[in-house]
Amino acid sequence: MDLMSHLMDHFQTEDQIISHLAAKTASTCVCYQLQQSDTISPVWQQKCEQAFYSSALGPELDACLWSLTEILKRLLKGAHQDFFGKLLAALDSSLSALCSTFLPGERKEGTRCVVDLSSCRRWGTASCLLLDLLEVLTASSVIRGGVVCLESQRITHVRSPALLATVSGSAQYFVKKRALLLLKRAVLQKAGEDWALGDAPPAGPRHEHFHADANALAQSVLTAVAADWLQNVEVGSASFFGGTRRVEGEDGQTPDCVMLRAVSLLLLKSLELHIQSAGATGVGGATEVYGYLHRLWGFLRRCGVQLTEVSHRCCWVSLLFGDQDDDMMEAAKALFSIFMQHRRCSGLDDSAVLEAACSSGCNPHCHFLLLLQSISFDHSILLDFLISTETCFLEYFVRYLKYLRADWRGFAAACGRIGLPGGHRSAQQSLTGGDALKVTCTGEPDGVEVGSRVQLTGVIPPVGTIRPAAGFHLVDYDSSDQSDPESMEVSPEEPGPSVCETSRFCALDVKQKMSGSPMSIGQRQYESSASKPLATRERRREGSSPSSCPTMSGRPPCKTLARAVLCVSELREVVARLQTKKLFPYNPSSLLKLLAQVENCSKQSHLVLFKKDI
Repeated sequence: MDLMSHLMDHFQTEDQIISHLAAKTASTCVCYQLQQSDTISPVWQQKCEQAFYSSALGPELDACLWSLTEILKRLLKGAHQDFFGKLLAALDSSLSALCSTFLPGERKEGTRCVVDLSSCRRWGTASCLLLDLLEVLTASSVIRGGVVCLESQRITHVRSPALLATVSGSAQYFVKKRALLLLKRAVLQKAGEDWALGDAPPAGPRHEHFHADANALAQSVLTAVAADWLQNVEVGSASFFGGTRRVEGEDGQTPDCVMLRAVSLLLLKSLELHIQSAGATGVGGATEVYGYLHRLWGFLRRCGVQLTEVSHRCCWVSLLFGDQDDDMMEAAKALFSIFMQHRRCSGLDDSAVLEAACSSGCNPHCHFLLLLQSISFDHSILLDFLISTETCFLEYFVRYLKYLRADWRGFAAACGRIGLPGGHRSAQQSLTGGDALKVTCTGEPDGVEVGSRVQLTGVIPPVGTIRPAAGFHLVDYDSSDQSDPESMEVSPEEPGPSVCETSRFCALDVKQKMSGSPMSIGQRQYESSASKPLATRERRREGSSPSSCPTMSGRPPCKTLARAVLCVSELREVVARLQTKKLFPYNPSSLLKLLAQVENCSKQSHLVLFKKDI
């Protein structure tokens, strides 16, 4: 019946429904023929090659792009690696030609783009279809592992400067946003996560160009940022199903937090990749590293992002990424790498490094404490994070605990700073009250006072209520028949329970001294941080300043420190219990050792304070 030829004729019809149904039918036929006879339909292949080489905008190109994307998705999710490679190899050259038209490199003087993007009505649709195809190709380079990587599978990384130019150029806003999200997923190595999760086979060994491509993408981002790329990035208002929602305020609109998070993560992960590839010397010195962060702050100010009246910038991670766990953990991990690189290169002592980190918003102690505050110091939510594979929390948590055991004084100082009025209290109250958020950051290296305003009401949930303690958890270990609350012994290779219990009782003793009411161990010791204003529970010490980090000798407020220690102690207990019952999904021995060492640091610090009191 020559079915495929008839379907190809419908590819170029102006009726979008007919064209799309023809593309869907042709895609099914191509997949069936590949799996049955290991051959590619010559009519379909010829039509796609012609459309890609000519790059003529129209329904035919749109149908070919959609059809190829759909076929490649099916082959990837069905683990048909051989069919995928054969099909892509047949179209590799034509795809490269198409991308050279839509994503041109640096043009020489006197040349012009083949496609006049500003005058083509169909350019937006074709661009989004091409970006969808590029995400499939990028995902395939990871899913297929060590298989030879074709040129078309590297387009996102190789042509990243053109994609960045699309984001900052004159394209339609939805095209800019789609290109930015592609770059974000590429730098996070999460391309295809929307459709491949659970269906695609696990990633294999990296292809030979993997690290070079990742570094090229990171370098393209840093080069663009240094050339004021951020100044040309457009951030629209937040979109909803009913259109663009307007809220009260001076600006009248909420910023598009999807764009803000994507830009922030793209820069942070690019910095992290570049630091890892550059070794100990980093990206040219500590000043240059923090210079990129200050450029990011300038971008957020220009977009109207006002974090809140805080004495330092570390709150912005919780506020901007608070409702996206995976992005928040990626940002925290990247900022931790940036902080460690600055610590190695700056030549400053620990206290000065932490001061500089707070001024640039990358103090890891502050980030961890703000995370604990946002989950109301609920250790069961940390357990959810440890078990879940949806975030990089385990990697971040282990790296941070190793640093925490070596810098307990810095952690105690951060506890005092977070608990001070003018610190995170204003962020919580401003978000809860629905007022415009305002930030005035002091202690700037360049002496510039940063103050801007933003409307984030209704976009980011209040800190302290981002994850209610009574919410759903991945593991309901309290109700498990095998997880009764009897006294648990830690595995033989772990330190004895005395360290954990001693530290726990120290934290309880601090709580009882502050509140005057005894509490049992089985009872939840602390109310949620959002249950009452922090102003009624925290008091500024005389002579303290919001912009200065208190030290242990200054006797900072102990409540935040006690709650953090108790949360870590409870986490260690439940992980040890699950390990004993063989219910933990992996071997947590190393994690338990780190948690015990952190608790031991807490125990020693309490003993020091106790001796001073005597």
